[in-house]
Amino acid sequence: MATCEHLSQAGDPTATTPKGCAECLADGGRWVHLRRCLDCGHIGCCDSSPSKHATKHFHDTGHPVIQSFEPGEDWRWCFVDSQMG
Repeated sequence: MATCEHLSQAGDPTATTPKGCAECLADGGRWVHLRRCLDCGHIGCCDSSPSKHATKHFHDTGHPVIQSFEPGEDWRWCFVDSQMG
């Protein structure tokens, strides 16, 4: 499997809303798990959550890599190459 360039170049930005999903907090929604965009620090909810804001953020911005924002987890995912890192 080829190495994903996006994963190898991902940053480590500060979370923009460390208490939860930005959109869910704004509109009173709920989330299951949180994901942090490694381009801008946006916190969005996972695809198991009703609104899937992390994936929507990728589609809106093109920012390719997210990381779990759950305690004890440090995996990363590239939307473009469908690779985990």
